[in-house]
Parts: sequence; C-alpha cells; structure tokens
Amino acid sequence: MSKLIYWVHTSVDGHIEGPNGEFDWPAMGPELSAYGDEINARVGTFLYGRVVWEMMSGFWPQAESISDHPHDLKFAPIWRSTPKIVFSTTLEEAGWNTRIVSGNLAEEVAELKRQPGKDLLLNGGSRLAGALTELGLIDEYHVMIHPVVLGGGRPLFLPQKERVGLRLVETQTFDAGVALLRYERD
Repeated sequence: MSKLIYWVHTSVDGHIEGPNGEFDWPAMGPELSAYGDEINARVGTFLYGRVVWEMMSGFWPQAESISDHPHDLKFAPIWRSTPKIVFSTTLEEAGWNTRIVSGNLAEEVAELKRQPGKDLLLNGGSRLAGALTELGLIDEYHVMIHPVVLGGGRPLFLPQKERVGLRLVETQTFDAGVALLRYERD
C-alpha cells in the first residue's frame, strides 16, 4: 500500500502564496534539494490540484531554458518523466505524462493508495490538501517553513470541518534558514 505525502512550502506566518499570488520566496539550497531528492526517490506519482498543476507545467517542461539553478536542472527531467495526476473538474487536457481525474476524490485517491509500488506525492496547494486531510487520506505532512513573513495570501490550510491530530516525527533545519516539520496522522 502506498503512502500519500504532502510536501508544501510555507512562510512563517502560514501562507503558501503571497498577497498577490507570489511564489518567488522559497529558497531551494543544496541541503533542502538533497532532502527533496530523498523524498522523490520514494515517489512514483506526483499529485496536483489544477492551480499548482498550471504553475508547475508552466515551468518544469522548459526549466533548463529558464533557470540554471542546480536544483532546477536536476529536478526538471525527474518531473517530466514521473507520472502525474491532476485532480480537476475544469481542466480538459494536460501533457507531460499526466492524467486528469475528475471523479470521486475519496474513491480515486483510496484506489491509488491501494496500488502496489512507490508512494504518492502531493505538491503544494491548499484546496486539494485540505480536502484530502478532511478525508483522512494524507499519511505524512512535510511542511517546509521558509524564513519570510508574507503578510497575507493563500493560507497553508483552508478551514477544516474537524480538528485533525498529527504527531511530530521529525524536525530538521536546512540551508537558507528553512525548517522542516514532518508529521504523521495520529
């Protein structure tokens, strides 16, 4: 059975985007990139909501022509070759080894988790992560806290119907002052 991992970058004040949708503040230094490599080695499928998918698909297919950052150069071919699933009721097509799922979220994700093989990685976003949290389908939360106060923007978690208990299983600090809080469901 596969685990569902939620990997997200957040500001100290709990936002995943700035007040104007900015996502120019996460710093991927060598140590955090190496940690990301460890997680990617566990993963066989990337999961996205439509908004994050549009951001990712606008960068990673041509990352080498946009950036010379070592993290970007190493991750771009991994992103392109890894199977991806976008959960969306509005997206009609997606390239880059991607399947769109618009059916019952609980059933679809539960079925994905039952499949043998590597783990699933939900990258960023708050709407899909919130829905999967409410459904009890996220197994691990890898929250990367960056040393910035954004002063507003999209919150890390949208309001939930119920309280969700988590157990802290790891903390780590990385270059550029980034701190990892890794949680599992109680």
